[in-house]
Amino acid sequence: MIGRAAIVTGGLSGLGRAMALALARSGGQVLAVGHIADDAERMSREIAGSPLGENLVPLVADLRRPAECDRAVAAALSRFGRLHILINNAGLTFTYIWPDLYRRPQKPKFWELKDEIVQNVMDTNYVAADQMARRAAPLLAKQGWGRIINVTTKLDTMNRPTSGPYGASKAALEIATEIWAQEMAGTGVTVNILNPGAGAHTPGIAAEASAASRAGRLPRFVEPDEMVAPLLWLVSSEADAINGYRFDALTWDKALPPVEAARKIARKAGFDLHPLDPAGF
Repeated sequence: MIGRAAIVTGGLSGLGRAMALALARSGGQVLAVGHIADDAERMSREIAGSPLGENLVPLVADLRRPAECDRAVAAALSRFGRLHILINNAGLTFTYIWPDLYRRPQKPKFWELKDEIVQNVMDTNYVAADQMARRAAPLLAKQGWGRIINVTTKLDTMNRPTSGPYGASKAALEIATEIWAQEMAGTGVTVNILNPGAGAHTPGIAAEASAASRAGRLPRFVEPDEMVAPLLWLVSSEADAINGYRFDALTWDKALPPVEAARKIARKAGFDLHPLDPAGF
């Protein structure tokens, strides 16, 4: 990762923060983009005076807006002089869609949602990722090397009741990954998916659900740092031929060499649920 420059959206908290810090600690230069000023100020205080202060730059931007996507890419190019990696992690989750989900006596229905909620989720989870990828892809292809890594969600989360626009937006990004991977083939740029593979202990998950997981009343949730090992492999030269796949951090086996851990859990991006033939990986 040394000498590579990255943009991590949703990079000021949760999964994105863990990934941004990991890339910077591995010697990369990272623009961590988020929409909450307090998160940016907190990151700035934490890295002030440390070696990370040179490699990690917080930026507040609303990536639902095309001009803000332009600003984010321009900021990375201005600060680092280049761009190699885009991680589309920004997302609005169930906590935003149904803040009181775990306190409701009955599960809410999709028709109860306000137009503004649906629009914001689609714009953040899919449209912003699409806008960022369309700006980054030509730059990456021109230099002959790059990574676009999208964070979608478990396939059985996309169609679960109450997932509403969250599931639809992540399904759109899932299929976009499959399309982009095919269109970037032969350019030196790969497009893959890295998911937690379960709920994650982040601000995007309801506190009740996170507490229930830690207490054993729900299945195990992923800690943000569990994204780091598969991420560092995906951005390494070992993964140069890996294009159009999805990986879940939950099932990543750190005891194995990274390529073996990846081969064990790799699935094609999209909705083909059949395991891969390991020989074809």
